[in-house]
Amino acid sequence: MEIADATLLMVAAIFALLVTGLPLAFITGLIALVFTFGWFGASALPLVTSRVYGFVTEYSLVAVPMFVLMASLLDRSGIAKDLFNAMRVFAGRLPGGVAVQTIVVAFFLAALSGIIGGEIVLLGILALPQMLRLGYDKHLSIGVVCAGGALGTMMPPSIVLIIYGLIASVSIADLFTAAITPAVILMISYIGYVLVRCLRNPAMGPPMSDADREEGFANRWQALKAIVVPGLIAVMVLGSIYGGVASVTEAAAMGVFGVLLAVVLRGEFSFKTMHESLGQTLTTCGMIIWIGIGAAALVGVYNLMGGNRFISGMIMGLDVAPIVILLVMMAILLVLGMFLDWIGVAMLTLPIFVPIVEQLGYSPIWFGILFAVNMQVSFLSPPFGPAAFYLKGVAPPEVSLKDIFVSLLPFIALQLCVLFALLFWPNLAMWLVN
Repeated sequence: MEIADATLLMVAAIFALLVTGLPLAFITGLIALVFTFGWFGASALPLVTSRVYGFVTEYSLVAVPMFVLMASLLDRSGIAKDLFNAMRVFAGRLPGGVAVQTIVVAFFLAALSGIIGGEIVLLGILALPQMLRLGYDKHLSIGVVCAGGALGTMMPPSIVLIIYGLIASVSIADLFTAAITPAVILMISYIGYVLVRCLRNPAMGPPMSDADREEGFANRWQALKAIVVPGLIAVMVLGSIYGGVASVTEAAAMGVFGVLLAVVLRGEFSFKTMHESLGQTLTTCGMIIWIGIGAAALVGVYNLMGGNRFISGMIMGLDVAPIVILLVMMAILLVLGMFLDWIGVAMLTLPIFVPIVEQLGYSPIWFGILFAVNMQVSFLSPPFGPAAFYLKGVAPPEVSLKDIFVSLLPFIALQLCVLFALLFWPNLAMWLVN
């Protein structure tokens, strides 16, 4: 069998087994074993397992459970709730003020955790009911919660960027630095969209009354104190990385310590809180590791078959401008992101795409930012956008999945605009790194 035929067969097998409902980790692992024995025989199995071993023993991978635990503790403490109530005081009587406040809080939470699932659930519980109660447009409210929550894929300490750094063998600290400007651009884009819609039609986002603004905090000084704790935690984590004081892994441990200390000082620590946080951490990290193991095995056997050389030769042999090749890569990532989990997309495509990007003369750091924005689009994209299902689990009964996906379309358009801006003006991401 030729490598081209084997490639088509492998892709067809993945999508055929996905229809059966099997977890992606088992699908990729099964196909890897079938092609290993079918193409090379049992003698090649140690070569595949060595690749898996190399993935699971990567030191930087330790940062993932640390950041997940940090996010889990934040979800179960009152820190995020106080932050949201504090921002309510500063939102003022601006039309769409609560929506703007939600986006800003989402940005802060993204800088604390890097996990979008818990962030969307938290905003769905805190922000969505309040916006609906105040008479906000349903679609605008839903879109703000999901798009704001998805900022966790971009804003350091993003788990997406950590996994990309491991696969592409590039500096995670540089990825974090490059991601700051695009994350801010995305936040400003969302805020600008909300303000334009609400200023043109104030009924979409009625201003808050004085009672609503000051609910939970008697004055701005109390509200300001509620912002200090998450601000200090963010400075502890990101400041130690950018200041060269700690590696990403060490900074993750410092972040867990900071959140745990804050929870204890607030009198919110309990065995139940710790047990649930650790349970969520094990579940999330188990999913990431198992998908990574299956995908590492599949990519390993495919590379042994000569697949990487086949794909690279086919793409580099195209008589087109390099930017066209990048556009094709972005299209492939967008399509795969509609059907696969981001970790599966990363593990299956990046070992092939990153070397090609480097051959084209582009920076893998810059391509990592493009990948992260692309995965942010995938979190919102139908039919399997995870953000929609996270929100559906906590949204009021009258909010349907159809309502959620329709609400996300304008924000997907904004994300695509930012993606193309980064594609054609790389310095938007690279100026801080350079």
